[in-house]
Amino acid sequence: LLGGLKKLEYRGYDSAGIAILEDGKIEIAKSKGRLEILSDKIEGGRSFFGTVGIGHNRWATHGEPSDANSHPHRSSSGKFAIVHNGIIENYAALKAQLQAQGCIFASETDTEVIAHLLEQNDTGDFLETIRLTVAQLEGSYALGILNEEHPDEIACVRCASPLIVALSDGGNFIASDITAVLPYTRRIYQLDDGEVALLHRDHVSVYDEQGHRVEKELKTITWSVAAAEKGGYEHFMMKEIYEQPKAIRDTLNSVVKDGVIDFTDIDLTEEEIKKYSQIYIVACGSAWHVGVEAQYVIEELAQIPVRVELASEFRYREMPLVKDGLVIVISQSGETADTLAAMRMAKDKGLATLAVVNVIGSSIAREADKVFYTLAGPEISVATTKGYSAQLAALDCIAVQLAKVKGLITDEQYSYYISELQTIPDKIEKILQDKERIQWFAAKYANAHDVFFVGRGVDYAVCLEGSLKLKEISYIHSEAYAAGELKHGTISLIEDN
Repeated sequence: LLGGLKKLEYRGYDSAGIAILEDGKIEIAKSKGRLEILSDKIEGGRSFFGTVGIGHNRWATHGEPSDANSHPHRSSSGKFAIVHNGIIENYAALKAQLQAQGCIFASETDTEVIAHLLEQNDTGDFLETIRLTVAQLEGSYALGILNEEHPDEIACVRCASPLIVALSDGGNFIASDITAVLPYTRRIYQLDDGEVALLHRDHVSVYDEQGHRVEKELKTITWSVAAAEKGGYEHFMMKEIYEQPKAIRDTLNSVVKDGVIDFTDIDLTEEEIKKYSQIYIVACGSAWHVGVEAQYVIEELAQIPVRVELASEFRYREMPLVKDGLVIVISQSGETADTLAAMRMAKDKGLATLAVVNVIGSSIAREADKVFYTLAGPEISVATTKGYSAQLAALDCIAVQLAKVKGLITDEQYSYYISELQTIPDKIEKILQDKERIQWFAAKYANAHDVFFVGRGVDYAVCLEGSLKLKEISYIHSEAYAAGELKHGTISLIEDN
């Protein structure tokens, strides 16, 4: 458990904890701060014994970082213990209802209500108890659950939050990310929303929302443990910056065959392309910035109107959608909650959907009509680098193919654009070799308090991403501006330094 949590540290967290179920009793150890504090508390695991357990690295959403607010959380009698990724949106109402019934809360978290609900709904049938409990929850969750009356079992259930079940000969696992269990196995099930899995040492049973047994397709992860480790680099982000040429090259090679773009594997036909009169690009964060770049390129080359929408806005707006429009959703993980919800809304309204994702078998990939996989490999760094670059390559391929099918570029132009795209990996490698110049520039401006990124057209799209990266990585305040907008008020902010 400690090893798995160590592998998930890259996600950012402020506390950690584990629960062990042994001899019919659940023992919990948890602490605020780094994983090392928890490890020291339990002597690197030597003071805890058992073969059934759950663990969690928490990022505070409800309640400050503290020992009490750390996961796992347990029910009033201690019979149930749970870990939870996600947010329960109706927790305040559920908490008030439980408190009115005399329930005492030990934390300020939204998660603790789930533990108490499990106890309140306990029918003696573990599966039925879970089904009754999740029926009361609104929001997103991936739950790992221990039950003292089921000493050889772990239960899990998910809704709009990533969760995998991993199978090995020595035991079975649940995790929010495959990297946590790669040292032990490559065989996984990916649960759909509402599905419950009951894990024993030698078998796993999966049930749908109605409690019916379902057969899941077993997937084998092909990338290596080494791909998910730092490989001599100081941190994951630096490693993944240097992996950009390969990510772009592999993504381009997946669709460029004998000098032409071939979307056969994506199942995107020329007849379909010809009928699209409008494109909506829906994404969050860096993926949205990819969409801003793609808007310029698609509109210029293919002459199709493009709207770029933040998924979190798109899903809550009542906007008229063109029926023969194509909705392109972009997500590295394929699990981005707002993007998934936005895609479902578009499908409900009858629009075609194309997902550009990096994780095979992810929720968005499974539910989209068509999927363009970016072949960036595992991206561990929270600030995307190679994922972003591979998405740009994918969207540029889509733009060039749209233009060709609509007869807006000649065969010579088509070949030129494809050959130019194929030169990009070598050009990135050349830039990355110039470490000294980049370090000199970084050192010169490391003490800046405010940085403005200024560009026009496609360069403005790049500015948006550059500004986000600077904020995210260095905590230096920064803004991105379309160059023509500087004169509208912004110029008054410019001063020495």
